[in-house]
Amino acid sequence: MPLDPGEPHGLGPMFDVQLLAATLRADRADVASYARVLSGALADALPPGMVEVEHHRSLADRVSGRAGRPVAVVVHGADRELHLREAAHGAVEAQVHQVVRGVVISRRTVGVDQWLHALAEDLTRIAARDAAARGALDRLLNGGGP
Repeated sequence: MPLDPGEPHGLGPMFDVQLLAATLRADRADVASYARVLSGALADALPPGMVEVEHHRSLADRVSGRAGRPVAVVVHGADRELHLREAAHGAVEAQVHQVVRGVVISRRTVGVDQWLHALAEDLTRIAARDAAARGALDRLLNGGGP
């Protein structure tokens, strides 16, 4: 049974994209933080292969078997890819790639706020048709944590 879009935090088809973007934006200033949220709390609810995390592995990471430090996140949507990459001096670079039949036809550098809005739109579309994704997003928004 779909959640009621009139509920304060219900994740129905008319879900508030701005609320989700604000929740993802809170206290996340680096790629590692976004990687933890996307590959942690939301990974089980998202379709397999939707989120890709690229790690930089130092020699110490390789020797100890650790994954390394996340330096990039790519979210594959139906018609676009959302890229978030660590840039110089700890800054975050965000890009939106338009994809047609597996081919990138345009790349646009955007602000992190625009990237988050695009991510929230994609997650909302998935939640509108998938109960597991809807539940994961509801837990994220209602303080269940990432």
